[in-house]
Parts: sequence; C-alpha cells; structure tokens
Amino acid sequence: MTKSLNILDKDYKQWLRDLSTRYRRSQIKAAVRVNEEMLRFYWELGRDIVSRNVENQYGSRFYSVLSRDLREIISSASGLSERNIRYAKEFYLLYSQKVGNLQQVVANSDIPGNNEHFNILQQVAAKSDNAAVQQDAGQMMRDIFSVPWGHHMLLIDKFKRNPEKALFFVHQTVLNGWSRNMLLNFLDTDLYERQGKALSNFKQTLPDETSDLAQELTKDPYDFAFTGITGRYNERLLKDKLLNHITQFLIELGTGFAYVGKEYRLQVGEREQFIDLLFYNLNLSCYVVIEVKIGKFEFADAGQLGGYVVSCNHILRKEGRDNPTIGLLICKEKDRIQAQYALESSSQPIAISEYNLEKFYPEKVEGTIPSIEEIEAKLSETLLKEENDGNI
Repeated sequence: MTKSLNILDKDYKQWLRDLSTRYRRSQIKAAVRVNEEMLRFYWELGRDIVSRNVENQYGSRFYSVLSRDLREIISSASGLSERNIRYAKEFYLLYSQKVGNLQQVVANSDIPGNNEHFNILQQVAAKSDNAAVQQDAGQMMRDIFSVPWGHHMLLIDKFKRNPEKALFFVHQTVLNGWSRNMLLNFLDTDLYERQGKALSNFKQTLPDETSDLAQELTKDPYDFAFTGITGRYNERLLKDKLLNHITQFLIELGTGFAYVGKEYRLQVGEREQFIDLLFYNLNLSCYVVIEVKIGKFEFADAGQLGGYVVSCNHILRKEGRDNPTIGLLICKEKDRIQAQYALESSSQPIAISEYNLEKFYPEKVEGTIPSIEEIEAKLSETLLKEENDGNI
C-alpha cells in the first residue's frame, strides 16, 4: 500500500494555490472561447438559413430535418436542436439589422489593420440614438460575441425586432457581468428608457473623453421602490432607507459606484458643510456628490450642489489621481426648463434627475395582466354564479 505524502512546505502550498488559480482562469478563458466560437457558428448558420430562403424551399419541417441530419453527421455535437437552429436564424436577423456585415468583421477581426471592416461597424453604430450603442465597432463586436447564448435567447424573445434595445442590454450585460437571472430582472424594467437620460451640463463642463461616460451612468427617473416607502416621509427617512438597502441602491446607481459616506462633513472656511451622500466612481475615477430632495427642484438646489462639488475638488480630490468631482441632484419633481437654465448657469459638472417610489413594471403583455373590463366581467360572472348557486 502506497503511503500518502503530505507536503507541509510553505512554498509548495503557495505554488499549489497559484496552480489552482491559474487552472480556474484557464477554464474561464476556455469557456469564453467556446462560447465565442459557438456564437460565430450560430451567426453563420442563421445567415445561411436566411440567404438560402430554406423555409420557402423545403417547407416548415426543415428545422427538425436539419437538426436530425446534423446530429447524425456530427454525433458528438451539442446545441444543434431544432429549437437552437430556429434561434440561430433569429440571432442573425436581430443583429444583422444593425451590423449587416458583422460576419466579415468577425472572420477578419484578428487581422491587424483591417480598418475597412471596422469602419463599416462604426458607421452603423453612429446611426444609433442611444449612447450605450454608440461604441466603437470593435467593442460592439466583442460585446455580442461575449454574451452567453442563453442571454441572447432571452433578448431574442424580448426584442425580436428591436436591435437597438437588444444591443443596449448586451452592452450592459458585459459591463456589469449580469447572470441570466439578473438580465431577466432588468428586462422587466424600463432601464433602457431611463439610462443616460438625466439633464446635465457634462458636455460643457467635462473633457470629451469622460463626458459621455458620465452621462451614460445617469438615469432619469431613479427607481427607489426598493426602500419600501409608501406613506409620508422626509429627506432623512429617505436617505436612511437608501442606505439600509445599500446593495440595491448601488445597483440602481450603476457600475463602479463605491459608497464613501452619508452627511459627509467638510470644513469649508469657518463653517462645516454636510454632503447628503458621497460616492466614488471607479470607472470615472472621481468623487460623486449626491443630493436628495423630496420636493420640487429649485434654482438654489443647483447652487448648493455646485458649492459641494467645488469643495470636494479643493479638499478631497488628489491631483493626478482623481478626475473632477461631479454632482447629481435627485429630486421628486423638476421643471425641465428651469432645470436646464440652472445647468447652463453652473460652471460645475452636475446632473438633475427625478426619483420614483413606485415599482417600474414591464409593459403589459397581452393575456397576462387583465384590464379593468376583464376584471369587472370576471366579478360579474362570479357574482352571478354564486347567486344561481344560492350563496347570495
């Protein structure tokens, strides 16, 4: 019987841990690579189905026949079910509306200096009105082929004829590392409509390389339904509730936010000033001052926020490490013209948004959410039945 060997040497144990870490990394890289190659295959399969017009040529049973024949030829293959083949066609149709020559770009993406194909995607991306989709061509390509197939199936079901919206959620999935369940949760909100929609003066007050990113990190309105507030409240209660649910608050704020403090004290001259909420954004490398107002926006709110931003730049910001501080005012209600005038008058980078304490529900899906008429009809039917049964 072989005697077990137990090596207690510290260097050996450290090496063992390093090997374990490297192995896990290699597994992740292999999985990503396999996913990318499979997505390329599905893209080309979908392209062939569309270009060959096979449904009209071979009839409705084509998908089941193709699935059977492929699995007979490639016995070890997985992912060639009739369902997946149908999704491959929709995968191509969805994104080819936006990136018509993507297959060429993907096939040549490893060739240095292949500017012609990248220019095609740049031109297509530039036509989009959504900042999240206005990426460079290479990033758009990497995003689509980095998202797992299961995520794409959800997006196809939800946005079959809306490539802009699908690409927005593709980009957000890559950016935030969303699981399929997380993506599903965000698909049931109006994140697409809210993202990057805050009124701001970032274009006028921030460098070009950071203004777009700062704008994209905003929302309007913010969803504070997770606080559970349904009755009367004041600003202190709202801020306490936000911090009591800090995880949900950070998720709602977006990528890269780190909490610094509540009612953060700054000594400005001979007076103390207290910032409602102070964060640091790792993606922007800057402090973010957040002021929460439960009433309607007033001009004085922008002046106060701008003063806090300047104070942070003088007291907290480290030259060479931190970018200029930005301010975000989140109020219950705002007049857009008044807010825009306040932004134009400020030399500091600030944004103004509203918040909502009610849950953002998905759009009505036919047959799942009854109308008032349907509810009344059902109640009448029930009452009539009970009356006939002698229960009334």
